[in-house]
Amino acid sequence: STCACVEYYGKALESLIKQVKIMSIHGKMKHKRNKIFTEFRKLPGGILVCTDVMARGIDIPEVHWVLQYDPPSSASAFVHRCGRTARIGNVGSALVFLLPMEESYVNFLSINQKCPMQEMKPQANVLDLLPKLKSMALADRAVFEKGMKAFVSYVQAYAKHECNLIFRIKDLDFASLARGFALLKMPKMPELRGKCFPDFTPVTVNTDSISFKDKNREKQRQKKLEEQR
Repeated sequence: STCACVEYYGKALESLIKQVKIMSIHGKMKHKRNKIFTEFRKLPGGILVCTDVMARGIDIPEVHWVLQYDPPSSASAFVHRCGRTARIGNVGSALVFLLPMEESYVNFLSINQKCPMQEMKPQANVLDLLPKLKSMALADRAVFEKGMKAFVSYVQAYAKHECNLIFRIKDLDFASLARGFALLKMPKMPELRGKCFPDFTPVTVNTDSISFKDKNREKQRQKKLEEQR
């Protein structure tokens, strides 16, 4: 749903999935966007992590799956997203992830967009990759910061969903969401002010001590910290 989520999960998938080309596209990549799109289009296979900037007006041959991690804020965008696969007589599949409290969105899409959907049972024996993602955040401040920004942007986008009778920010389980983003601690943001999260355990490490793997970025960070001191 957001540029920050694309940045974070694109980076995560690069590390977690080997021997598959992972590429990322979002609206803030104005100059790089066409180059990445053209390159992805030529690939024999791969994964493109993207925002709704790729939901319509583009054609990529033989897209087998469209995975919608976030339900789109606009119902019409759902159909456009699904339309990236099964093009010109080809077969393809589209999947949207919904929480139990969001299931009435299925009926809404059926009525609003005349788009029937079937439930796909959760996959068995799924690997838990969150510990690895946490380790990546502890080893590189860039990953830690991307995760925090992605979580904040996700919550803010959820709060602005056009179907706010279905997607209710007050019912969102922030602790589970933070675990799903493999966060090391809860960020400070207005939506979480005054709330307690007994189901979320922050790391015992002082996150200020996590350094950037990029030596130049870390040097700049240390300089800023020294100035603040």
